[in-house]
Amino acid sequence: MGHSRIPVLHAVKSLGLGGTEKVMQILVQTLASVPRTPDDVQFAPAVWSPRDGERGEQLRESGIPVFIGDDIAAAVRNHRPAVIHMHRAGWPEPELMRPVQALRRRTGRRPCALLPVVVETNVFGRLDDSPSGRDVDSTIFVSHFCAARFEHLHGIPVQPPRRVVLYNPVDTDFLAARTRPPHQRDYSRPVIGRLARADKGKWSQLALSFLPHLVQDFPDLQYRIVGALDEAAEYVRRHGLENNVMFCPPLRNESSLAEFLDGLSVLAHANDAGESFGLAIAEAMACGLPVVTHPCDGWRDNAQTELVEHNITGLVAQTPQEYAQALAFLLRNPDEARRMGTAAQQKAVRCFDRLHITSRLAALYCHLLGLKRSENMPEALQHNRCGAHCRD
Repeated sequence: MGHSRIPVLHAVKSLGLGGTEKVMQILVQTLASVPRTPDDVQFAPAVWSPRDGERGEQLRESGIPVFIGDDIAAAVRNHRPAVIHMHRAGWPEPELMRPVQALRRRTGRRPCALLPVVVETNVFGRLDDSPSGRDVDSTIFVSHFCAARFEHLHGIPVQPPRRVVLYNPVDTDFLAARTRPPHQRDYSRPVIGRLARADKGKWSQLALSFLPHLVQDFPDLQYRIVGALDEAAEYVRRHGLENNVMFCPPLRNESSLAEFLDGLSVLAHANDAGESFGLAIAEAMACGLPVVTHPCDGWRDNAQTELVEHNITGLVAQTPQEYAQALAFLLRNPDEARRMGTAAQQKAVRCFDRLHITSRLAALYCHLLGLKRSENMPEALQHNRCGAHCRD
């Protein structure tokens, strides 16, 4: 029996090439393209953002409706979503949430109206205890670290469906199909890489300070950097590393990402702010690459050490010397690098695969819609208004 598709509106602050925008894009495109769920549910996703960008163009090319403008209300009127999914930092953002509040107030005045469910992907695992934050029906934390920190700092349990942990999605099939599998890689090739935005919040001096130590042992080392700050070029010049470092342009699609990662033996991750998830790490793992990373102190973002399990899917080091030693170990011991790369790829498929993650998200939507239907509508009207496609 066929059913109408449930309209879902994903909201994000911009449609540039950042990781938050990419996660949103993968979720939306997967929701739109995958077969219906075991419960016979299908979704009709759309996207709203105040600022357009390259991801907006990619979404439109794939047939996803994209609404651009300062007010989400126009997108809501056009798409009439049953679910509004906000991708936001987690702290109070009234300019993003105020239109949602107004919509719910207007909808709530109508007899038997079913209020839209509001879901948020809480990128940094923060607490929004403002009035707008209290309109969120379900908060998604992108790592167990973020959930544990939230519980520790605020004494609020992370319990479904109000609060859940759901890793960010990775297109593991695409990346694996377009990169060499671990058994075909030469992990002794002295080619390492770094992948991030050119943003101070994504940078660390450790991303460069290990180099003089490593080049002593590997004079032919090539270090390919995506997302370097201007200061990186000065550091390279000052230390005479021009023959070892290649500054690469931003990667604008999955094909260029796969090509970049396929050319590496190891991903070198370094970010002083840490990671609430670590999308670049997860993507490298999906390509069969071991990852070298570093921990952050205390309760700073530290999900990088959740993804990179020391001596299993990569290595964790703290000082420039330790970091250089970790990279040297992997380059000198390709069998160990292959073992870790294989384990990394298996973990990526098990934990981050886009179909698995999106299926869990769809189940959350359905559960919340079922709860909302029960709360807002008389039992006699529930089936007629929602249909079987809204059941838990």
